[in-house]
Amino acid sequence: MIHPTAIVSSSAQIAENVKIGPYSVIGNNVMLEEGVEVSSHVCIDGYTRVGRETRIFPFATIGFAPQDLKFKGEKTCLIIGEHNIIREYVTIHLGTKGGIGKTVVGDGNLFMVGVHIAHDCVVENNVVMGNNATLGGHVVVGDDVIIGGLAAIHQWTRIGCGAIIGGMSGVEKDVIPYGAVKGERAHIYDINIIGLRRAGVEKQEIFALKKAYEIIFSGQDTIYENIEKSEKMFGDRPYVKQLIDFMKKEKNRSFCLPKK
Repeated sequence: MIHPTAIVSSSAQIAENVKIGPYSVIGNNVMLEEGVEVSSHVCIDGYTRVGRETRIFPFATIGFAPQDLKFKGEKTCLIIGEHNIIREYVTIHLGTKGGIGKTVVGDGNLFMVGVHIAHDCVVENNVVMGNNATLGGHVVVGDDVIIGGLAAIHQWTRIGCGAIIGGMSGVEKDVIPYGAVKGERAHIYDINIIGLRRAGVEKQEIFALKKAYEIIFSGQDTIYENIEKSEKMFGDRPYVKQLIDFMKKEKNRSFCLPKK
């Protein structure tokens, strides 16, 4: 089901039940898996794979060269998973040799109008990015994250699973799993209690996570001393363990802190 005005390379791999709308352009090395729907005026290029049942809306630009001056046309790729919704004017770029060589998008994500996902990002599953939200290069976004409209995430930043980023926030430092941050220079102000409740997390787990958060960011000792305290008290709790493992994984990173 390819519209006669679409330009589809004979080298592209297109599953039989893919839909490609008017005036869309599909490049040589693109693979579109079963059930993919490409609307009108979409451009997909590069070594790009789009997973099953993903829908791409008009004027999205997928799999083109990154906005990285070090990129010299080396062979890198973009991998997009299944059941994603990619709305109008979204841009998702290829990886770079200086990064992991690929940009990766998981399953079940919603990228609203004007979202930008830069080179070498890894966006996991069930992520929602509001209108014009932006990821700089090499950003890692965990499962079930919500990023508000016009928020900007600095390159190399990690966003832990279940976190929520307020609209128009500028995030320069890592956000802990289930953290809630906001602000022009984003600060953490709580854990994402509403998100946890909506996910059906039990009250005792939310309580333990809240207590661990309060200890870690109490300011009484260093963060890493407070992490050790939290681990001794709540380390057997799965959600606290995710938080602690995230913070201990890369000790050279700094985190969004509470506002003073």
